[in-house]
Amino acid sequence: MSRAAVPGLASRYPIGGLLPALYADDDLAQRFTAGLDTVLAPVLSTLDNLPAYFDPALAPADFLPWLASWVGVESDAASPEELRRAVVRRAVELHRWRGTRRGLVEHLRLCFGVHADVRDGGGAAWSSTPGAELPPAPTGELLVRVWPVDGGSVDGGSVDADRVRDVVGASCPVHLTCRVEILPGPPDETGG
Repeated sequence: MSRAAVPGLASRYPIGGLLPALYADDDLAQRFTAGLDTVLAPVLSTLDNLPAYFDPALAPADFLPWLASWVGVESDAASPEELRRAVVRRAVELHRWRGTRRGLVEHLRLCFGVHADVRDGGGAAWSSTPGAELPPAPTGELLVRVWPVDGGSVDGGSVDADRVRDVVGASCPVHLTCRVEILPGPPDETGG
């Protein structure tokens, strides 16, 4: 959609009606100002609706990438429009949780519409029992398991596994290796 030229859009503030009474019956002045009204009507319409352009739920679809750049999120054109709107709407929250398990799971859900299970192989462990055995050495691996929400196909369906790996790789801490498993459904309780 183009906001530059909208055929037949009437101006809410016709210039001809704002002229002094002397020009009210002047045909040339009225036709000239009507031409200006045609040019200015889309501009005035955009300004009248300006708050809607800053609301991710109401902004035109072609305006979303620019709005996403304002809040520092990447807008993937291949994602459904509703998911892109949700990412922009929740950008501040996503930034607050960036680098955490919760942030990665939510980012994957919003970007691709998938569920994720994140297993962190970092190195922090503690025990409330004094003198307890030391925990095993950290694996140094971040394991992310991803599966579709509605039993759809991840690899052959609506979600590109390479794009999922790119998002996970960008969110993975530098000191950990990152591994992504694409599952057909939720993992069972035994971890398989």
